Amino acid sequence: MWRGRWRTAGSALVRVILVWAVSTLTMLALAGILPDFRLQSGDGDGDSITQIGLTAAWGAGAFGLLSALVWPVLVRALLLVPALVLGLLVFFLNGSLLLLALSLIPAGRGEVAPETAVVVAAVMSAVASATSTALAVRDDEAYRRRLYRLADRRRRRQGRAGARGAAGAAPGLVFLQLDGVGYEALRRASDSELMPTVRAWLDDSHRVASWRTDWSSQTGASQLGILHGSTFDVPAFRWYEKDTGEVVVCNRPTSAAELQRRAVERTGDGGLLTLDGASRGNLFSGGADQLALVLSVSARRGRANRSRAGYFAYFSDPANAVRTALSFVAEVAREVGQSVRARMRGEQPRVSRGGLYPLIRAFATVVERDVVVAAVIGDMLAGRAAVYADLVAYDEVAHHSGPSGRDTDRVLARLDRSLALIARVAEHAPRQYRLVLLSDHGQSPGETFLSRYGLTLKDLVRAGCGLPVSRRAGRTRSGAEARAAVLAALHRPVEEDEEAGPEPGSAPVVLASGNLGLISFPVVPGRASREWIERAHPALLATLANHPGVGFLLVDGVVLGPGGATARLDVPGEAEEFLAPFGPGAAGAVRRTDSFPHVADIMVNSAYDPRTGAVHAFEEQIGSHGGLGGEQGHPFLMWPKDLSDPGAELVGAESVHVVLRRWLREADGPQVPVGPGAASRPAEGPAEDPRPEGDTGGTLPPTGVPARDEIR
Repeated sequence: MWRGRWRTAGSALVRVILVWAVSTLTMLALAGILPDFRLQSGDGDGDSITQIGLTAAWGAGAFGLLSALVWPVLVRALLLVPALVLGLLVFFLNGSLLLLALSLIPAGRGEVAPETAVVVAAVMSAVASATSTALAVRDDEAYRRRLYRLADRRRRRQGRAGARGAAGAAPGLVFLQLDGVGYEALRRASDSELMPTVRAWLDDSHRVASWRTDWSSQTGASQLGILHGSTFDVPAFRWYEKDTGEVVVCNRPTSAAELQRRAVERTGDGGLLTLDGASRGNLFSGGADQLALVLSVSARRGRANRSRAGYFAYFSDPANAVRTALSFVAEVAREVGQSVRARMRGEQPRVSRGGLYPLIRAFATVVERDVVVAAVIGDMLAGRAAVYADLVAYDEVAHHSGPSGRDTDRVLARLDRSLALIARVAEHAPRQYRLVLLSDHGQSPGETFLSRYGLTLKDLVRAGCGLPVSRRAGRTRSGAEARAAVLAALHRPVEEDEEAGPEPGSAPVVLASGNLGLISFPVVPGRASREWIERAHPALLATLANHPGVGFLLVDGVVLGPGGATARLDVPGEAEEFLAPFGPGAAGAVRRTDSFPHVADIMVNSAYDPRTGAVHAFEEQIGSHGGLGGEQGHPFLMWPKDLSDPGAELVGAESVHVVLRRWLREADGPQVPVGPGAASRPAEGPAEDPRPEGDTGGTLPPTGVPARDEIR
């Protein structure tokens, strides 16, 4: 507590000193330009530069102090003066304060003509105001006070209009997803006081538990399951579908829209946020009508696409623009400095952090964070019943800097301040809000497959197939969500390179999703059998299974390991024993993925070291997720104590969806269209929908019908 007060006081003192310094420089410049304004003794002889500078500092300080103390009293006394007359008086009163300030300078060193004093005072006030604003807009407390005023005005309007969210409304729920923050990472951050807000919640008002992802431990599968109740047939972050000849990529807008359509069709329900919900910064809409920065909607063109409207609504406020622009520049400089320091120290493992990455990181950790937080605050002030927002900052930095260390620690600290800001604003919202914190997956550290072994998974596959391998090892582009969000914000397509579709021919399609690799043979309709693979490419399976960077393979219902070890999924206990080193539930996750229609012909999970928790990503990531092994498969769920306990250990994002639906009903149900017995029904089963026929339920809006976006 005392540390926070000292930090606040220190921040305020720094702002005062900076404004004073800028005002001093402004006064010196004006004294050099204006003939009737001097900061020297009467004869001007013998005054050193230091004396002139001290005179300017004294005058600027006196003028600032008088403006702070006297000006509010003068304005209050002149409130009854007509506006036009007051506007004219402002200049003369300001000039009078400057004359008074200069008269306080010792030895009569300051002198200005009355008519010039008006000009000097006006310029100095403008410069001081601009400097103070530029510094204050990055201050959460100043930002919060401005939002409080907005909340008061909105609450008065709602009280007059009888709008929803007025007094007496049921509590709302705000779900805040900290992308990529695993259970252990959250625990370490809260125990070390890196996240004091989270620590305080755990001490007083919240509980936390870990849950297990499916084999595909990545945002696309987890968020689809959390928001839409189905992760069926999502085997990885990217995969090849033979029936269409296309590669599906979770962070590609067209793919996200298709995955959302399939989930809605399978469950028969629009999603978690169907009634009075808002979706902010997510891959999928969750059935919400209020959308901002939602990737599955950004595939649309024209008025129906409102995914980027959140940016325009946010930056239309000049204070927001200045706040975020300054933070953006600071973050770019911080990333460049951290990258240079890592190279100079020879830190390992390490990946390239050049090119556009500093800008992409700044976008994820600053722009998207600020826009999403502002959107959530706007939703609470509007009194919406359910809000789900994704903060991607940690995940993006962890991919390139590793899951733990100075870089990610600073990101977690800033995320904690965003949580504190949201919590403080919630106190002034027109209805009570319960804040639920959760993540979609964790992050596992480790040297990349390419860095450790000198070749990519694609190179290894081509060698095993007897195909030529490039002498120069290529790199697999990182599949982080932030890059797709940047392209969507700039209205540019995400399809690129081999992800747009494989080249024609008999060569296998090799794709990477963190430490999970997928190999498909386009020439074989349907899933290729083990016999066909061994006949067509006799050395491939042995080459892969015996490589030290590979943990295991899944081929046609059989798990393969080094030395010819095998385990059939349909034989009880075989897979459980074989996959035990990869953690509890590994066999069940692999068995479920094996049942997917679009599972790859060969699924490759990298090696995993249980002692260090390290894996080898097939992408350029030293903090990765997507497969089995380590903390990547153990995200967290943190909820207020006045909500019911989730129960037994949650396995899969679909089980998290069921819990979140139950919590929405507990507020003042049903907040989502759920039929009787839904809590015990499998998440993939259809739910009753009381809406009239023809209602889209808040999923993708019909073509030509804009989805509403109210960020403020």
